[in-house]
Amino acid sequence: MNRVSPDPGMHPRPGRSRRGSLRQRLRNVCTRRRIVIAGALLLGAAVLALLVPQAWYFHQVRQLAEHNPDSTAFMDLRRAQDGGTNIDFRWVDYTEIAPSLRRAVVAAEDGGFMAHNGFEWAAMGEAWRDWREADRPLRGASTISQQLAKNLFLSEERSLRRKLQEAAITWMLESQLDKRRILELYLNVIEWGDGVFGAEAAAQRFYGVRASELDTWQAAVLAARIPRPRYYHRHGETTFLIRRAARIEQWAAHARIP
Repeated sequence: MNRVSPDPGMHPRPGRSRRGSLRQRLRNVCTRRRIVIAGALLLGAAVLALLVPQAWYFHQVRQLAEHNPDSTAFMDLRRAQDGGTNIDFRWVDYTEIAPSLRRAVVAAEDGGFMAHNGFEWAAMGEAWRDWREADRPLRGASTISQQLAKNLFLSEERSLRRKLQEAAITWMLESQLDKRRILELYLNVIEWGDGVFGAEAAAQRFYGVRASELDTWQAAVLAARIPRPRYYHRHGETTFLIRRAARIEQWAAHARIP
């Protein structure tokens, strides 16, 4: 009786089956390896994209310990607006700025300046709640150090991304510079009117005196201008501005400055 041989296609040899299974496993290992490598490369690129800008900011902050800035992000912004604005910016040393203005600005903008590490956490928490619950733009609650970070390097944009970058630069400023240098930088670079930057330019533009010669009332009015400098430059000393200046003049007597 003839025996029918089994069909090789339906009954593969054990050796061939093992070889095919091994090849498949090798393919799977290679695929997983490629996925891991691609993921690592993407993660590395993301980390690099995050760290390179921070390293640049940190270097710039370190430079501020010894060198005065020639310009700021806000000055560059104003130059680019309205066909280019003439910038009036005149650097003066800390000792050439009247103590009355130093006190008035601290009293008006950041009463806890000498005590905090760059952040007023309670005020920031309130701003965060407003943003999340009422879907409002992130409002102020910024310390002098935070305002300096924004003016030096960032923009007027109100967004979470910008606030996070502002926080990183604020930490750098507080870790690398002392309070006196931070206040000196702030008083020299903040905006006080259309194209008017810094205490010396503001004192001469609005009162015809040097920054060292400002009296307590003039200092209080200048400090009151800081939240809306371009508005007050165009509309003059409004009733609200005068009332706020009167309060600032009282507060300034108790302000702590470096």
